[in-house]
Amino acid sequence: MSWTSRLWSYQSPHEGYEVLKFDDVVTNLGNHYDPASGKFTCQVRGIYFFTYHILMRGGDGTSMWADLCKNGQVRASAIAQDADQNYDYASNSVVLHLDSGDEVYVKLDGGKAHGGNNNKYSTFSGFLLYPD
Repeated sequence: MSWTSRLWSYQSPHEGYEVLKFDDVVTNLGNHYDPASGKFTCQVRGIYFFTYHILMRGGDGTSMWADLCKNGQVRASAIAQDADQNYDYASNSVVLHLDSGDEVYVKLDGGKAHGGNNNKYSTFSGFLLYPD
């Protein structure tokens, strides 16, 4: 079980809590990642590694917050802050134990995530380390 997907379209928060839909799927072994919802759904209980890298489109001192969530609970957070630049990255990684049916996704809490064109700046990836 492994996947990598990229953010293709421009996205901004809706009421501050938007699940980012990484809609350009590079690899999706096992088909456990759904690009329409932006969520990975566990089908094999075990230990998983997740990582995300999101390019903030900034300017004028803006910030962006992005959380990796498991079943609605924040498990990792990242922030990008504009220091007189137009772009900055928010990144984090985490190892999680998942049960069958658990959902993992990245939630944008504020700011703008940059996607689009042929540049693959923003990604969300994960893979099974070992089943249990």
